Amino acid sequence: MSIPPTPQPPLFRITLFYGPEALPGDPPRYSCVFNVKKRSWKAGVQVAVEVSRGQVERLLDALDVEHWITALVSTVPEDERSDYATRARDLFVKELCSLKLTLWLDAHVKQENASLPPDCLAEELERSVTKSGDRVKSGIMAELDL
Repeated sequence: MSIPPTPQPPLFRITLFYGPEALPGDPPRYSCVFNVKKRSWKAGVQVAVEVSRGQVERLLDALDVEHWITALVSTVPEDERSDYATRARDLFVKELCSLKLTLWLDAHVKQENASLPPDCLAEELERSVTKSGDRVKSGIMAELDL
């Protein structure tokens, strides 16, 4: 009898520090800050990830998220639907920031605090979200416990 191989632990431990937060300015944008710890590092770093409001709206439309949220929250009591819908939209932004962080980590593995402005990896993020829309929605459903 063979023993299945032990899966490799993830290279990074990533946790949301805070966000998403709407930021003023031009362009309007959202920000999430993540704590990132690589197994070989003695301490973690913080990475601020920003996405523009325009990009969020384009991706909401591309994945038809608004209709999906409406259908998703139809299973909860009517007086709680608005809160769930607002939380789902916040989770969508968090998922976008998380994907952008993952794209960045694939290319930049330095133990230093960083800030990713809205235009950094914008095209790559759009391609990634378009390909992995079901993963984004699954993450939202898991967080909402629906």
